[in-house]
Amino acid sequence: MIVEGDSRALHLLRTVFGHPAFRGAQQEIVTHVAGGGDALVLMPTGGGKSLCYQLPALLRAGTALVVSPLIALMQDQVAALKQLGVRAAFLNSTLDGQAVNAVERGLRDGALDLLYVAPERLMMPRMLELLAESRIALFAIDEAHCVSQWGHDFRPEYLQLSVLHERFPDIPRIALTATADPQTRDEIITRLALDKARVFVSSFDRPNIRYTIVDKQDARAQLLRFIRDEHDGDAGIVYCLSRKKVDETAAWLATQGVRALPYHAGMDAAARTEHQARFQQDDGVVVVATIAFGMGIDKPDVRFVAHLDLPKSIEGYYQETGRAGRDGAPADAWMAYGLGDLVQQRRMIDMSEGGETFKRVLLTKLDALLGLCESAGCRRVRLLDYFGETSTPCGNCDNCLEPPQTWDATGAARKALSCIYRTGQRFGAVHLIDVLHGRATARVTQWNHDKLNVFGIGADLDEPAWRNVIRQLVALGYARPDHEAYGALQLTDASRAVLKGDVTVEMRRVMTRKGKAAKPRGRTGSGNVAQPSAGLLDKLKAWRYTQAQAQSVPAFVIFHDSTLAGIAAANPKTLDELSGISGIGAKKLERYGTAILELLHG
Repeated sequence: MIVEGDSRALHLLRTVFGHPAFRGAQQEIVTHVAGGGDALVLMPTGGGKSLCYQLPALLRAGTALVVSPLIALMQDQVAALKQLGVRAAFLNSTLDGQAVNAVERGLRDGALDLLYVAPERLMMPRMLELLAESRIALFAIDEAHCVSQWGHDFRPEYLQLSVLHERFPDIPRIALTATADPQTRDEIITRLALDKARVFVSSFDRPNIRYTIVDKQDARAQLLRFIRDEHDGDAGIVYCLSRKKVDETAAWLATQGVRALPYHAGMDAAARTEHQARFQQDDGVVVVATIAFGMGIDKPDVRFVAHLDLPKSIEGYYQETGRAGRDGAPADAWMAYGLGDLVQQRRMIDMSEGGETFKRVLLTKLDALLGLCESAGCRRVRLLDYFGETSTPCGNCDNCLEPPQTWDATGAARKALSCIYRTGQRFGAVHLIDVLHGRATARVTQWNHDKLNVFGIGADLDEPAWRNVIRQLVALGYARPDHEAYGALQLTDASRAVLKGDVTVEMRRVMTRKGKAAKPRGRTGSGNVAQPSAGLLDKLKAWRYTQAQAQSVPAFVIFHDSTLAGIAAANPKTLDELSGISGIGAKKLERYGTAILELLHG
């Protein structure tokens, strides 16, 4: 039975946001928070987290205060809410003194439905005093995983947010994140004093994303082939670990005809702002970036996220890949992974200034990510299991579409480990493979390694195969890089059992995938919808681009691609028919309805 509050929430959902129905646990969350309850919400990117606090903000008296860590996210969300007729504003460093005073006056006078604030500003005495003088509907803490000191995106200022409960105990709080393993969830609850909050955990599955991890050979060429084969003309993000690699990769892609732009913290602020704006407002732009880019980007039509370097953890990988396909349409998460990535990440952990406990946590997280990379089973099953969720093979990842072979690599493993030992545990993979292949290079003969009994014992495997064997030995914990010796490989205690023949070593046989990836996408989030006319869709996108340019907002703030596709498929002839399309609320109907009908039938 729907109570009055639920009925009003549904009415606002339809008339303000233009959505016909709630998804998943949204209605239950909205009812709970609107009724004054605290909540912790774990929901995947694109799952509708924002509605879980935006609707209660409209249902409760006063202004909802939203804690958000990034300026870009605040600006996009406020721009989108204003399009819907919602009274929203933000307070951040982009505003001058006059604008700040106007926003603060609006908060004090009750003229705002939602106010977005960075945690640093929220903790200022002046801001806390202003809150005490204002009527606050609720506190929403977005990106709540930033409170975790063991997490991939820790923000020290988030640790202070428990003061909200201390100073305003009667105001409901909702903390939200798309990325939190069970340990991080517990940490969020403890640090934000959410002990009495209801916890809502949605599935972490993003069924529209296809996960692919390839053996790194020529990463740039592999990336270009992936973009050309699968995403020519699409918007995407390419992540690299270093600023130098970002610049070089973006420049090289541009020479190959890809509309690629760099983004990292070392760039001039004006250039970063320009590149971000072009990514958000133009179609088909690819941003090559460090992880500094993306957390605050609300762009729904990113069709792929690619990694040229290994992330630090599954949480980081999940959050970064989650920036693809927020609109529910098919998208790709593609990564090139090799031994060098593993060595680099281990080096960064060993050289970090954290204590031994901190390093152990980071190594555990890295090992979990390596398990995902080396898995011969469904990537999605492995990914969801990390977040405590049981699932079945998805049919929509590389391992499901083209199941890899496994082989008994015990003999090869013993040869490689013996070579590491006989050469004194002082050399990296390139030298070891030369010895195994029996190549009498200058360096091999300099060290008399051509005289060892392991010289030439590995001629049965080619160089790529040995690279894979050595990489998997490190990933499986039988060898480790010594960073003080420039990545020389050393044996671990676990290697003894392999050398003695007491254990069997199974490895993935890495296959080179040729040509375009299989097109069947398995499960997707888009459902069965009518196919739009390509001509109409192009006209609508051109019209939307003009509107966005005139208003200086990202195109998706006007309408999402999915809404334009719905319009093109339905080809409505009246405002009433247009109002029935998802994503068109009363304010947007009033603002754009006549122009759209004239475009379609004028």
